Amino acid sequence: MRLEICKSLISLTLQNPSHLHKTPIPYSIPLSFFSSKPKKSKPTVTVLDYLINQHQFSPESALKASSVITYLKRPEEADFMLSFLKESGFSKSHIEEVVKKVPSVLTANLASTIKPKIQIFQDLGFKADDIAEFVSADPWILTRSADNRLEPSILVLKTILGSNAEVIRVLKVTRWFLNHDLERTMMPNIEFLKGCGISSTQIVKYLFCFPRFFLHKPEIILRFVKTVDEMGFDRKSKMFLAAIRTVSSMTRENWELKLKLFRSLGFSENDILVVF
Repeated sequence: MRLEICKSLISLTLQNPSHLHKTPIPYSIPLSFFSSKPKKSKPTVTVLDYLINQHQFSPESALKASSVITYLKRPEEADFMLSFLKESGFSKSHIEEVVKKVPSVLTANLASTIKPKIQIFQDLGFKADDIAEFVSADPWILTRSADNRLEPSILVLKTILGSNAEVIRVLKVTRWFLNHDLERTMMPNIEFLKGCGISSTQIVKYLFCFPRFFLHKPEIILRFVKTVDEMGFDRKSKMFLAAIRTVSSMTRENWELKLKLFRSLGFSENDILVVF
């Protein structure tokens, strides 16, 4: 473009040389027209160097994290994140576990993404050690919605179990509860089972022993209960919940194979039910 302008000026001068004798019009072309400085790009650091050299991570943890995120454009924000976790009661090993499993926390927005979730546990009375323990065991918790998933799930568990101490105890057994909408799964299931005559005490006991059982869709739990009812099982029996849970632990095909085995051994339908 600049070369074309220069050629045009020379061509006009040659066509009308009289312009050479006229008083020149003062005009200056800025130097920036011909040259411009390249914009400086913000420096980046490798995640591997950053974690090992600045935060003394183990090579194993640093390599694992760097396989997902290679560079940090704003390492100072990652500094704030790691400092916040440390101030919140996370030990060095806790922090390494979080970063190793979910490297995206290094680039997450601290104020809007991470702080609100830690704050939920703190506001509900959880101790710093407990928060650090189960968050580091399942740091994907930090990727859940604070308002739509974490807080409602914890409140449901507290309603069922009665205290933060029991909620912490069950979360140490399994953190799956924080991955599900408990208001749509667990609560309807528990209310239905209570309606079948099963006591709250027995339900809470099974909640610790067989947590996944309560995360089935309500219509599936209904189907399990129907199967046990059709077998003639007494709802007043303390083994009624055990029967439902046992039926839920296998596919229909496996259940039929087991029945076929007993029949082949000479067991009658009534004998099988008694054994069951």
